Amino acid sequence: MVEKVPAAVKMGPNETVYREFDMPDIGDDAAIIKVEIAGICGSDVKNYGKKIENVIMGHENVGVVYKASKKWSDRKGVKEGDRVLLEHYLPCMKCEWCHQGEYRHCKETDWHTNPNAIRYGYTSADLAPHLWGGFAHYVYAPWNAVVHKVPDSVTAELAGIATPMSNGVQWALFEAGVGFGSTVLIQGPGQQGLAQIIACKAAGAEVVIITGTTKDKRRLEVAKAFGADVVIDVMQQDPLEEILKATGGKGVDFSIDCTAGAGTAPMLLGIAALKRKAGKLVIQGNEMPTFPDFPIYKVTQKYASLVSARGHSYKACELALRLLASHKYPVEQALTHIFGLDQVDWALKSVGNKGAADVIHVSVNPWLSGQPN
Repeated sequence: MVEKVPAAVKMGPNETVYREFDMPDIGDDAAIIKVEIAGICGSDVKNYGKKIENVIMGHENVGVVYKASKKWSDRKGVKEGDRVLLEHYLPCMKCEWCHQGEYRHCKETDWHTNPNAIRYGYTSADLAPHLWGGFAHYVYAPWNAVVHKVPDSVTAELAGIATPMSNGVQWALFEAGVGFGSTVLIQGPGQQGLAQIIACKAAGAEVVIITGTTKDKRRLEVAKAFGADVVIDVMQQDPLEEILKATGGKGVDFSIDCTAGAGTAPMLLGIAALKRKAGKLVIQGNEMPTFPDFPIYKVTQKYASLVSARGHSYKACELALRLLASHKYPVEQALTHIFGLDQVDWALKSVGNKGAADVIHVSVNPWLSGQPN
């Protein structure tokens, strides 16, 4: 019987220590998930540099149900031994948003405005039963945990990209409305941007254009493999000129910004690249800078819609897992690095371009150990 659970704990800006926690009692309506893979996203890198203490990070978690009460298993429709995708939201399950499967809008999941919100990868380990992050051997899953059974044909490593893939489905299909015959501009070839390509192509988009910089050479190559019709290095080419060339001078139906707040230039390009009337601009990222001279007149002249994207819904996760199970896209090309629990600091630095080279999607396998590569 496991009694202690090793974990990598953030104890300050860019500082990781290793601790052991007691294995929680699951009671009559909870479970313990044995973590196989915990993905790292850009928000983890930003949070790692902040003055946040005693947090087990890791919110893109895939694992096996290690121990579960009968009530919990009946509620979730999964049993011990099943591989699951664990969403990072722990919603109230009572509000209108929860009843729609839109937990990302539930007050209990919004740690930006609710200091009492519990969320995997963000909640203090001081709060019992402590295991609120994937950079540990096990995580605690209470009655309101949201889990999805991973298809048998999807490995833990592949399922580790399901969270950004679900964002791709949510932002491109549900928020933007990309569909058959659409023309789409995606800015930023990180894991989120690459996921948008697959979602758009699966929806029947006719032309998908993605932009990046010279340092994104490898990512742009993967973008082509994922189905991007046009890739643009904004440091070597005039992006607007290339976009208009690719669309016969018409511009795009949709512009999706996945640059995570990389200044105002992507926003301005997105507006300029939209078609003459009724295009849609999708933005996301909590680090977006202020924009005191935002050209609202350019948006209104084009009768364009501005849409904010945040997180994903239950349905988006289900469709993301279905996309991965189809094996129609060479998603494995984006799975570039897996690090052990004692390499969490290096893994986070790698995603922040201060560690390993040519990273795209980086994961932590808490059962591995070794020296950083």
